[in-house]
Amino acid sequence: MDVIPKKGTMVAVALGAMLAAGLGASATAQSPAPAPVTLSYLVDNSADTTARTEALAAAYMAKHPNVTILLEQRPPGTEGDNLVKTKLATGDMNDIFFYNSGSLLQALEPEKTLVDLSGEAFIPNIAESFLPTVSAGSGIYGVPTGTAMGGGILYNKKVFADHGLKVPTTWAEFEANNDALKAAGVAPVGQTYKDTWTSQLFVLADYYNVQAAIPDFAAQYTGNKLTTAGTPAALAGFQHLQEGFDKGWWQPDFGSATFADGLNMLAAGEIAQYPMLSFALGTINTDHPDQIADIGFFAQPGADAASNGATIWMPAGTYIPKTTEAKGADTLAAAKDFLAFIASPEGSDVQSAASAPTGPYLVKGSKLPADTLPGVIDILGYIDSNKAYPALEFVSPLKGPNLEQITVAVGSGLTSAADGAAQYDQDLQKQAKQLNLPGW
Repeated sequence: MDVIPKKGTMVAVALGAMLAAGLGASATAQSPAPAPVTLSYLVDNSADTTARTEALAAAYMAKHPNVTILLEQRPPGTEGDNLVKTKLATGDMNDIFFYNSGSLLQALEPEKTLVDLSGEAFIPNIAESFLPTVSAGSGIYGVPTGTAMGGGILYNKKVFADHGLKVPTTWAEFEANNDALKAAGVAPVGQTYKDTWTSQLFVLADYYNVQAAIPDFAAQYTGNKLTTAGTPAALAGFQHLQEGFDKGWWQPDFGSATFADGLNMLAAGEIAQYPMLSFALGTINTDHPDQIADIGFFAQPGADAASNGATIWMPAGTYIPKTTEAKGADTLAAAKDFLAFIASPEGSDVQSAASAPTGPYLVKGSKLPADTLPGVIDILGYIDSNKAYPALEFVSPLKGPNLEQITVAVGSGLTSAADGAAQYDQDLQKQAKQLNLPGW
């Protein structure tokens, strides 16, 4: 997301003519060359996603010279979500596409719009923990693309060391660190509201703490038994946003800063911390390789150090829309075979070579490289010690589409935490009715 190509740009990942010619020359009458197929692959325009998907396409085409894969890029956040929904609704979706798993996928009505992959031979290659996040009814609709991620606080270890700070395990310790940083003239927490989606982390990454306080929260929330505004543990994330603004934790240009600005400031030590998903570590590694060792990760603290743990995001997925079936058996078969390649250890290795992993792969047999980033090692520490839990959007179909606008308003001092949470409950009610959830 720090390198934003022109919207709608078509990026062709092509092979040399010599390879195609050489393989074509070996074809015989008994073994005719496979029919040429072109697949259009819609992906978001973040630097990490671009690197991974371009590498996957290139590696697949090296093995299958009759297939050409063209990458089309879309913006992230609400704009990208709306584009995906519009393409599906109008029958104009690409042959394959990269998109969220979990609740946002459910909003696409996968049983109506996507090809069911549950009978494909590659599905057993996928970790069982991922499958519910791309399932609806009896169908399975996607393969994991990229790695699982930690959601919490990226921090600059050098800044912490320079000011004698330790990683906080309670919100009170987090507050004390921020007071010390502000007094020393360092912006304690980066916020980047030009890219509105980045405003959500204080709310979303707090879910481990919500679940620790109310173990059956997801079920009660989904069944309309608990609300965000009426549940202190769920309201806390909105209160954290209000507190950050009220106490001046943000850097001065938080309203106009972009995601790329946030990563650059963190790497340079201009901000000490940045609430973010760990996929950003890959971008920092690409753009600031000399500083990546300075960047660590810690879970968003809650009230009690004993229950401190990390919220985990499942990987996004690659999907095939039903409109691809109408393009012929060869196109559908190539699309499925490309998904099989993604869902293989070889596909994971290709992704690792293109962009440093920012969490574990959920493809059986896949391994992380020896030079895994320090921040990822921090996340694995939470997972290995059983102090990790999936984000709410992976254990409930509910995630209001307007959350990022609401969190921008709360984090900018325009809306109180209580009002923002109440607005989000209204947003959830609309979505629940669209999904025909019982109890709403």
